[in-house]
Amino acid sequence: MGAVIGIDVGGTNMQIGVVDETNALVGRAARRTQASRGLDHVLGVVADGVDEACRAAGIAGGDVAAVGVAAAGAIDVPRGVVLDSTNMGWQDVPLRDLLAERLGRPVVLDNDVNGAVWSEHQLGAAGGRGDLLGIWVGTGIGGGLVLNGQVYHGDRFTAGEVGHTVLRPDGEQGMRTVEDLCSRTGLRRQFGRLLPDHPGSALYAACDGDAERLGTTSLARAYADGDALAVRVIDGSADYLGVAIANWVTVLALPAVIVGGGITEALGAPYLDRIRASFVEHVFPDEHRSCALSITELAADAGLLGAALLARERVQREV
Repeated sequence: MGAVIGIDVGGTNMQIGVVDETNALVGRAARRTQASRGLDHVLGVVADGVDEACRAAGIAGGDVAAVGVAAAGAIDVPRGVVLDSTNMGWQDVPLRDLLAERLGRPVVLDNDVNGAVWSEHQLGAAGGRGDLLGIWVGTGIGGGLVLNGQVYHGDRFTAGEVGHTVLRPDGEQGMRTVEDLCSRTGLRRQFGRLLPDHPGSALYAACDGDAERLGTTSLARAYADGDALAVRVIDGSADYLGVAIANWVTVLALPAVIVGGGITEALGAPYLDRIRASFVEHVFPDEHRSCALSITELAADAGLLGAALLARERVQREV
């Protein structure tokens, strides 16, 4: 079959790419999602990005066999409906059908991290072998599972939602779940509480004391430079993430976990090492300490590549 398009729609940004028969990315576009401007605006942004990606690939939109969309939130995959997306502010949005009408091509919809994990399983570190958990740390935290060679959706299509795992049931609001404690949003919340007492921190200077202005680059720079406050909070979040991964591996006896997302990619190996140390301390039984923990190989392209792969497979099955 011909080229397919993959679209990764996140809470902050979207990536759009044309993927050829060899799974090579041959044309792309990037956009700000701007979900706060409304659903119709997002649909327009997607359509504009698809046009740009097709021009970059030197093909017409009509030459595209199918479009895969990996979107943030809980997805009813058979119906193509975004059930609930906190980052997008969407509930019960029939995104598949809306985009199919706008783009004039068959559309397949799945969760954004499901797409990313599937591409890592097929094209990245996992190499198409074994069960896999993926955790993407960014604006929020998403997760996805590959079990028995397929993306595992579960009974309500929300399997793998690591971010909503409760780690501190007695914690105050905003300090209870993996997403609360480990996402960029959660980190900003924690720095917002602590920065007034740490005016000497490099982070205070980077945002003039307003934690909402802290970007991933500033966090990564302060962490790499050994800023005491940055190290304290980020290492604490990595410890919590290691506990969460240990819980999932203990329950499912998984051989591999991939960690991705903007925070992970920016903080790099020291962050993963801290996660791994916490994981090793808490996983059961000890034999699971050999579980392979790695950082995404496909990075920012994982979601769109996975969406494209899922679209191609769905169309091939139907044919």
